[in-house]
Amino acid sequence: MFRRLASVLLLGWALGFLWFAVMLPQPAGEQRTDAVVVLTGGKGRIDRALLALDKGWAGELLVSGVDRHVRPHEFALEYKVAAARMACCVTLGFEAVDTRSNALETARWLARKKVGTVRLVTSDWHMRRAALELRRAAPEGVTIVEDAVSSQPSLRILFLEYHKLLARLLARAVGAG
Repeated sequence: MFRRLASVLLLGWALGFLWFAVMLPQPAGEQRTDAVVVLTGGKGRIDRALLALDKGWAGELLVSGVDRHVRPHEFALEYKVAAARMACCVTLGFEAVDTRSNALETARWLARKKVGTVRLVTSDWHMRRAALELRRAAPEGVTIVEDAVSSQPSLRILFLEYHKLLARLLARAVGAG
């Protein structure tokens, strides 16, 4: 009996990992949202969020998880954001240090701005867990549009992220987070 259970669990784990690695989330289209939030940490994420802002797909931007030593003018220079655009439409969030705190920082910002729809930008391999955390933390009724930045993650990154996602799902299932 134990061997059968172990075999079923192993098969489920393997099939889940295959699905996770092969069916990575994709970029969203040109759907309009009230705001866009980008989680720092991966190549192309901030560029994608700024594109959404520039194309009018969203009206405001939160960059969550910015290093505390980065100043707004440094960010603006690095990403070629005009001062007027920074002043009106870009908020740098310095509170987050991981995916869960990204979600909490974003949820507070969404509530403060009274956002109804938000475009979430992060890497394709990170999207499932980031969206899970944001859905859990976001104010009730907020619609989240997943806008994944395509990447070529290593097997190591996929393996680690798959297990982080499983751990979060398990924690939620047992009521521990």
